[in-house]
Amino acid sequence: LVGALALFGAMDAQSGFKLGANLGLPVGDLSTGYGFSIGADASYLWPVAADFNVGLASGFQTYFPKSEYKDYGVKNVNLVPIAASGQYRFTPEFSLTVDLGYGFAFSDGESDGGFYYAPKAAYHFGPSEVNLSYRGISADGGSSGSVNLGYAYSFGK
Repeated sequence: LVGALALFGAMDAQSGFKLGANLGLPVGDLSTGYGFSIGADASYLWPVAADFNVGLASGFQTYFPKSEYKDYGVKNVNLVPIAASGQYRFTPEFSLTVDLGYGFAFSDGESDGGFYYAPKAAYHFGPSEVNLSYRGISADGGSSGSVNLGYAYSFGK
């Protein structure tokens, strides 16, 4: 607790907590049975250079089955990633971010997981951003993912 308080007390004014939401379309293996997804994201980034920030990212994404598959008992799939995040700002308005880590996937009492990756391009305006991202998870030789359109707000910037 003392270490966490010291870390938060030493944070630069440029660092910040970011909350966001997104809508997505499943691609790859997921697109067969799932029609869309919604999610929420949270991250904390620290500046390490003038235009480069690193930090931690997490969130919650739910993939909803297509209506014709609900009759067969297909349930929502949920994804909770825990990832390291790196963001490079090319200009004050445009950035690229990559999150890499582990994604915990679960559905109806079953759980699994795998390597999580999420590249994102964002347009910033004030403390807000609109972003386009790909969110994927690779496990056991296969991969699943979605293309997402999102909005995020940065606190402390």
